[in-house]
Amino acid sequence: MIPRRVIVLGDVMLDVVVKPRGPVAPTSDTPSVIRLRRGGSAANMAVALAASGYDVTYVGAAGDDASAKLVVDDLARVGVRAVLQLGPTPTGVVVALVGEDGERAMLSDRGANVHLDAVAVLRALDEPFDHLHVSGYTLLDEATRAIGVAALEKARALGRTTSVDVCSVAPLRVVTPEVFMNAARDVTCLFANEEEALVLGATSSFDDAVDRLAARCDEVVVTRGARGAVARKDGVSYSDAASGDAVVDTTGAGDAATGAYLAVRLGDGTIEEGLHAAMAAAAVVVRGLGSSG
Repeated sequence: MIPRRVIVLGDVMLDVVVKPRGPVAPTSDTPSVIRLRRGGSAANMAVALAASGYDVTYVGAAGDDASAKLVVDDLARVGVRAVLQLGPTPTGVVVALVGEDGERAMLSDRGANVHLDAVAVLRALDEPFDHLHVSGYTLLDEATRAIGVAALEKARALGRTTSVDVCSVAPLRVVTPEVFMNAARDVTCLFANEEEALVLGATSSFDDAVDRLAARCDEVVVTRGARGAVARKDGVSYSDAASGDAVVDTTGAGDAATGAYLAVRLGDGTIEEGLHAAMAAAAVVVRGLGSSG
């Protein structure tokens, strides 16, 4: 049976994407291109899955505010049902500063996400589903890590497949790779970018990093920016080149890639097909500022 029902657990975020038109004037105005959008790494993945025909439920925590409404409305527009726990703490916000090369630095305030409720999350998993994806941000924060672990354990106990996306290298270094990998243990598929994979593998060798991750997870996918992506399963390596060369903004590209890959694999597509779909999806996102996937 091809899985059709997917639950995605992750942060609810509002993205403010800023690309200065020139050098930043520290004490004055800097002309910039600014985009306001629904954000969140896991939400981007949920959108990619919905675009491939999956019945997707997004679970998270947000403030009872206009930002949360924007997120819910944006997800509903593309067919994702949002089940949000609303509280007095404002919805999380990320300010992404985009450089001339399209790479970005992110200033994050998780806001209401730190108040994610374990009972509500596990209740959401009482509904029928075939696959659970947990955002790495949930596992990287001590405030929510146990909830993410409990959700993954419940999914495994039900015989469902699972996946985790590492999401961010800076907090990964803080919590340590071992803590993160223990939280993500036994996941069906682990997603990481190259920098995250090197930190998780505690090595400067990319091949060694993939080897070490593959020894702990059934399937590993690592994106490498302009160098494409690789996957490893059952001792076999796969790769695909990046598509296109026009890079305006890399924000959300990795999320779109992992979402497209997972959509193919959950539909019984091959790893090669998944990597090709991932690269095509990422190429679309990097062409525009503040693309949401």
